[in-house]
Amino acid sequence: MPDKSYIIYCDESDVKGRYYSNFYGGALIEARNREKIEAELQAFKDINNIFDGELKWQNVTPHYKNKYIAFVDLVFDIVARGDLKLRIMFTQNMYVPHLEDYQLGNGYFLLYYQFIKHAFGLRYCTQDGETASAQIILDNVPKNSIEFDEFKEYLSSLSSFPIWRRAGFSIDKSAIAGVDSKKHNIMQAVDVILGGMNSRLNEKHTKVIPPAKRRSKRARAKDEVYKKIKDRVFELYPRFNIGISTGTQNGHQDRFGHPYRHWLFIPNNAIRDKSKTKKNK
Repeated sequence: MPDKSYIIYCDESDVKGRYYSNFYGGALIEARNREKIEAELQAFKDINNIFDGELKWQNVTPHYKNKYIAFVDLVFDIVARGDLKLRIMFTQNMYVPHLEDYQLGNGYFLLYYQFIKHAFGLRYCTQDGETASAQIILDNVPKNSIEFDEFKEYLSSLSSFPIWRRAGFSIDKSAIAGVDSKKHNIMQAVDVILGGMNSRLNEKHTKVIPPAKRRSKRARAKDEVYKKIKDRVFELYPRFNIGISTGTQNGHQDRFGHPYRHWLFIPNNAIRDKSKTKKNK
């Protein structure tokens, strides 16, 4: 048995956005804390009469705005005390990748592979001589079972990489699964934070949508929920820039140690197209 056991809940959104695309989000917890955190989030839903609904960014309305703001506060309280780590990954449209034939149509799993491999800094989660493993839970995998099985094989092969073996970290193929987010409150927390960042980076709730002359009530409600997300992130990192990768001032260990991080994923062979920036829209 490994010395440490983790669970990573993963969600994704918007393959193509106005300025930013391919949004992936994840929450990492110690497996021993799963029931406690799930119960804490469920208690919030019970108190707020959310008995059969799912907390999702797309469900933010003026009527439920205050409940979502309170939910964000609870999620970041859990982050702040060290029981949950949040990661957000996205691409920027101005960086246009050159795709090989095998990459075409496989972006969903290829990007998930990069996200899990790098975003959490898993190779830095152990001390000398320790071992650790992770269970990977994905929301509503939109692929057939054969493709998903191939992805499990591909992802679990990380365990054989020399750098991961030296770190004592492994992911077993049997520990990778797809689930329904309605049954996982931690997954819903990821959805709300990921959706808020996606919405802000792509100006979904901040700009008037023609022919309207003003933002809708729903857009203004989402803006207030986003501002709560921003404020709680700023408590962790003042003047945090949501559109770039979070730095590692204390070295690579920050990739695991930080409670919250963003990763702007730029493929190595990407070409910069300035016509796709906000200034040129």
